[in-house]
Amino acid sequence: MSSRPAGPMTRTRNRWGEGDRLRAEILDAASRLLSELDNEDGLTIRGVARATGIAPASIYSHFADRAALLDGLLDHEIERMRELIAGADGARAQLRAYCDFAVAHPGHYRILFRRRSDQPPESPSPMTAILAEFQRSLERAAEGGAQLRLPADRAAVVVFMAAHGRMALYHANPTERSAQKIPQFVDELISLVLDHP
Repeated sequence: MSSRPAGPMTRTRNRWGEGDRLRAEILDAASRLLSELDNEDGLTIRGVARATGIAPASIYSHFADRAALLDGLLDHEIERMRELIAGADGARAQLRAYCDFAVAHPGHYRILFRRRSDQPPESPSPMTAILAEFQRSLERAAEGGAQLRLPADRAAVVVFMAAHGRMALYHANPTERSAQKIPQFVDELISLVLDHP
């Protein structure tokens, strides 16, 4: 983990009406910083502005404060994970992609489990979008002739919760040996819910 924030970036000013492009650049810079910082605690408006190559005031026209920036980053990372999972072919490949992402990008992975600052506590977690991708994959497997040991919605919860628990254990003690055992874990977990994946 690097403790040094990313250096300032040189950027070309957006033309009038390209505010959405700047918003995307801000989120990309925040995402890059998150990789270096390993978690969201050190993410600041000034640091993100420096990494984007803009003045801090420019961020405030897109994000009212740090909480809003973190909310935007959460949405950005959830969508990135959802696309990664949706693009994998089958439940096993999805689960492998999920675990590989968690190992390779610990800061990005951790932010996925925060709640938006404007969400009431009883509202669904943003991770329900990822859970839905696992469920769709298991449903497709069943339609293709595989035998599910549980209904697809419950099987998706089992797979997701087990994978999350395994990744939490890995992040508590991230050793090379532990990382090498993840593919075996994926195979065993899928075999618990799916007869012929």
